[in-house]
Amino acid sequence: MQKTVLVIGASRGLGLGLAKQFSNEGWQVIATVRNSQQADALSQIPRVRVETLDMTDAASVEALARRLAGTQLDALFVNAGVAGPQNKPATQASEAEVGQLFFTNAVAPLRLAEHLLSLVDDKQGVVVFMSSILGSVETGPGMGMSLYGASKAALNHMTRTFVAELGETGLTVLSMHPGWVKTDMGGEQAPLDVETSARGMVEQVTKALGSGGHRYLDYQGDPLPW
Repeated sequence: MQKTVLVIGASRGLGLGLAKQFSNEGWQVIATVRNSQQADALSQIPRVRVETLDMTDAASVEALARRLAGTQLDALFVNAGVAGPQNKPATQASEAEVGQLFFTNAVAPLRLAEHLLSLVDDKQGVVVFMSSILGSVETGPGMGMSLYGASKAALNHMTRTFVAELGETGLTVLSMHPGWVKTDMGGEQAPLDVETSARGMVEQVTKALGSGGHRYLDYQGDPLPW
């Protein structure tokens, strides 16, 4: 049977790359964008249904859950996130900037996953949170983007709590590092293109179906230190 994935945040960059790669491999893809006018590239991909979602807006999340009621997902990939303030040291960021960064990158993804969890196959399904090696408390410090890394460390912590509260389940949860990729955030100096990263991540999701547990790994499947 054809597998179905919901990709959150797919208008550009890695999210768009994931939607393309899942489609290329025969998956049915549901992909979200914040603005329906930003869905031109998505709309050209075969087997893609586009939905509008602002992950930080509780009403928008609840509306998406209602629209998807009755849909069974094999995978939920929460890609959406923000880079936060990049033009100043972390200690000079405003309360509003830090609040938006941590809410968007650490709290909103888990709230969304909780709302949509009932749609994911609890015996074979996979939930993926887009993390980063920068979120590793062991290896991230000193690699730059300290506030962003801290928000991803918070995401990792909240994901582990989410998993601990799942109880007995066959669900698999992945905290995924996409590699250093040529995107708006990664910059042109990054060594990886979107296609290579997306292909690797889709491979890891496919391998993880039915395996169970929670893992922090990169797009090649290599485990990362928490």
